[in-house]
Amino acid sequence: MSHYYDFDPSIESKIREIEFEVHGVKMRLKTDNGVFSKNRVDEGSLAFLKVLLPLGLTGNILDLGCGYGTIGLTIAKSNESVRVTLADINSRALSLCERNASELGLSQRVTCLQSDIFEKIEGRYDSIVVNPPIRAGKKVTYAMYEGSKQFLIDGGSLFIVIRKAQGALTACEYIKSIFGNCKLIDRSKGYYIYQAVKQLAK
Repeated sequence: MSHYYDFDPSIESKIREIEFEVHGVKMRLKTDNGVFSKNRVDEGSLAFLKVLLPLGLTGNILDLGCGYGTIGLTIAKSNESVRVTLADINSRALSLCERNASELGLSQRVTCLQSDIFEKIEGRYDSIVVNPPIRAGKKVTYAMYEGSKQFLIDGGSLFIVIRKAQGALTACEYIKSIFGNCKLIDRSKGYYIYQAVKQLAK
């Protein structure tokens, strides 16, 4: 059985286009078979973006597990001052992400990178945003949370969105054990949005 987070070249391609708008930012993205939420933007990403965009994130941002670019590209389009790295293990999703970035005119400020979690990630980021692939299991999702700390600048933040029914409270406790803090900044329709800040080294 194939999963959206795997690379499976045997899945027949069928490009489609979806549109959505968040806080006045209008997006049109290409999707395909073999990627997460191929027919429409998932509710978790929409809930996440409704919280993230008003925060006015700045600097270098990493969208880890980016899929075809819903979160990272919307952030990039909403703010001309940010640079966004979008990373995913699924090569079909990355190809879509690159195409979407190009069609949105964002290629100069966006880097699309195939990476198994943090395998190919370099540098430090002001913010890391994660809509975790829950069906990949805790081994994957918790590695995303844990690894984020070393790739954030001091004072930088990890943001995640997760449904309460999919383990939001236990994820928060795990993140708190790594960062020393994990704050619920919003919740909507069962989705919890958390922020953890990398505290200054003493």
